[in-house]
Amino acid sequence: MRDENSANLLASHYREVISLLGEDPDREGLLKTPDRVAKAMQFLTRGYKDNPEEILKKALFKEDYRQMVIVKDIDFYSLCEHHMLPFWGKAHVAYIPNGHITGLSKIARVVDVFARRLQVQERMTLQIKECIQSTLNPLGVMVVIEAQHMCMQMRGVEKQNSTTTTSDFTGVFNQAKTREEFINLIR
Repeated sequence: MRDENSANLLASHYREVISLLGEDPDREGLLKTPDRVAKAMQFLTRGYKDNPEEILKKALFKEDYRQMVIVKDIDFYSLCEHHMLPFWGKAHVAYIPNGHITGLSKIARVVDVFARRLQVQERMTLQIKECIQSTLNPLGVMVVIEAQHMCMQMRGVEKQNSTTTTSDFTGVFNQAKTREEFINLIR
C-alpha cells in the first residue's frame, strides 16, 4: 500500500529529525511520535489527492438563477509552505451563476482541498477563485480569506493578534458595487 509505505518513510525521517533536535527518539514518550507525525502530515496534506474540479462537477445543476450565491465563514486549516506551521481562518466565497449552480457543500470542499496542501494564503485565494471560475463558468467569483498564521505568532515577529486578509475576484466582481454588496453580506 503506497500510503503505508509513505507513512513509514516519513516516520523514519521524523525519527531522524527528533534525534537532530537533540532528543532521544527511543525515550518512552517519543517512541510512537514519528508514526503519529507521519500520519498527521498525510492527513494535513491530503488535498493533493483530490481533484477540486471533479468535486464541483459531482453536484452541477442547470439553474436559471443569476444572483449572488455566498458560502461564508468556511473554517479551514492549512500549513504554511515556508515554515510548515499552521495557518487557519475563514474563507468567504461568492459566485453569480451563469446557467449552472453547484451544491453548496462543494464550495466548502474546494476550500478544504486547497487548504490541505503546503500553501500560502495568497495562492490559496487565487486557486479557489480560478477553480470555481473555470469549472462553473459563472458571471463572476469572489474569494476573501481571513487567517491567522503561527509563523507570525509563535516565531519571527511574534504578533499574536495579527490577521491576514486576502481577496481575489473575476467577472462582475470587477464592479465596485458588486464587490461592496459581497463585503456587506459577509460582515
